[in-house]
Amino acid sequence: MRPLTEKEMERILADQLFQLPYFRAMLRGVEESFYLRTELAEPILDVGAGDGQFAQVVFKGRQIVGIDPWWEPLTEASERRVYPLLSQAKGDKLPFKENSFPTAVSNSVLEHIPDVQPVLNEIARKLKPGGQFIFTVPNQRFKTELWGQALFNSLHLKVLAEKYSAFFNKIARHYNLDQPEIWTKRLKDAGFEKVAHFNYFPRWALHKLERGHLWGLPNLLWKKLFGRWILFPSRRNPFIPYQMARRLLADAVCEDGTCSFFIAVKGLDEA
Repeated sequence: MRPLTEKEMERILADQLFQLPYFRAMLRGVEESFYLRTELAEPILDVGAGDGQFAQVVFKGRQIVGIDPWWEPLTEASERRVYPLLSQAKGDKLPFKENSFPTAVSNSVLEHIPDVQPVLNEIARKLKPGGQFIFTVPNQRFKTELWGQALFNSLHLKVLAEKYSAFFNKIARHYNLDQPEIWTKRLKDAGFEKVAHFNYFPRWALHKLERGHLWGLPNLLWKKLFGRWILFPSRRNPFIPYQMARRLLADAVCEDGTCSFFIAVKGLDEA
């Protein structure tokens, strides 16, 4: 994957750090950079549109259709006016004809679905032959590389370390924290012929994200009171770690990364 240009990097940092709590912005900024450098044929199906913030900065001006099972975030996504069409639907029951889309995307969504195989099967059915499914998920290292775990393990409190991991991932609603080989098998079973992936978001960044859930509490207050996560969107804001996020953005891909980026290609129909 080619390096980011200076202009691209500055745009991504502004897109994310000035709109989201820094711990979420760091992860979303890295993911935005990957989609920016990946060819996406239109129309695009977004499985798990959520509140539309990610699509607003990443897919603005693109022909994109969004689905999500929850009405409240879909309402917010609609107000952003990014999606020409939004539908309340579950991932295993997509309201579209088969072979409708050349591209489907799903950003940090599939890990939250307990029974994910039917969703992958359904996405494959809605893609055209040779279509691409591009998605991100946290991988198995989210269960073993947490800062809290490392702290408890250093104190020889292994039981507490395991309980901490279980608690953190429970409140994050993580069901599928699997190694890439498991995802590859699921995708192949769904009808995807080619599957490529790489890992990203190193352990130090995971630790920042993890602790940020606590330090980001004021952002939640701003959101409730003023409808904005960030009140002072500027590099000069001392609570926005601009240089740290920039360093991560420049060097996010790593073999032992705690998240994985996938590109799966649907097989061609038989003649």
